[in-house]
Amino acid sequence: MSLDATLTRYQAQISAALERALPANTLAPTRLHEAMRYAVLGPGKRVRPVLVYATGQVFGCPLARLDSSAVAVELIHAYSLVHDDLPAMDNDDLRRGRPTCHRAYDEATAILAGDALQALAFFVLASDRALDELGGRPLEMLRVLADASGSVGMAGGQAIDLAAVGQRISLTELETMHLHKTGALIRASVHLGYLAGGGDSTMHQARLDRYARNVGLAFQVQDDILDVEGETGTIGKPQGSDQDRDKPTYPNLLGVGAAKDTARRLCADAIDALDCFGTSADPLRWLAEYIVKRDR
Repeated sequence: MSLDATLTRYQAQISAALERALPANTLAPTRLHEAMRYAVLGPGKRVRPVLVYATGQVFGCPLARLDSSAVAVELIHAYSLVHDDLPAMDNDDLRRGRPTCHRAYDEATAILAGDALQALAFFVLASDRALDELGGRPLEMLRVLADASGSVGMAGGQAIDLAAVGQRISLTELETMHLHKTGALIRASVHLGYLAGGGDSTMHQARLDRYARNVGLAFQVQDDILDVEGETGTIGKPQGSDQDRDKPTYPNLLGVGAAKDTARRLCADAIDALDCFGTSADPLRWLAEYIVKRDR
């Protein structure tokens, strides 16, 4: 299968799974449930759930057994975007080419929607009886997701990001920030795919984590490049917003050319980490290349 066919297949799978997991917008409190669905079901790349599916399928796992993990990481991601866009944080009006959740609804509803999406992520994962055959792994999966979401992961990365606005930081500090803010949930996506997929090799787990670490950083480097070179209508958010807020980015520290070289190096390192796997890991290889070549 090609990358396009693989993405289409995985994106259709996660769209159906998210639709099943989210409360109906006719269920009270309807405004809250409408906001939750608005935040999750809008256009998006679905990179994190796609990584869950692609990793699980390295081990021959059926897609259906990976649904709860894929849904959980996407719900956590969606909640983080809702909260990051709030006036108290990044104060964004546009996300994925549409008004942000707090603009489409209101700030209080957006906060509650984010809270509810985070809770729903753990409920979906904890409620999947199909994972029981994996022994103690469901509990480990909950720990992985919680660790990636909290103060030593994504939330901590956002705190570092907010504190860095207007500051001059080193490349090492920038990398640390993004290993938390963006990289933690991407690494968790691959780890969850490994666990749900039935992977049982310490070496395979280490190689996949190396892959995910590089892909997570490459994703952020490319995001930073798109903030400089992308077009608002394509990237779905205001072009140049990071520069307007005086946020530290890879192009600011390295220059655009060196930032592109960094993204390519990270992509190559990610693909190299998969050399112990056969063709079943091709979707992961394609995704690494897609992440650094995407225009949105």
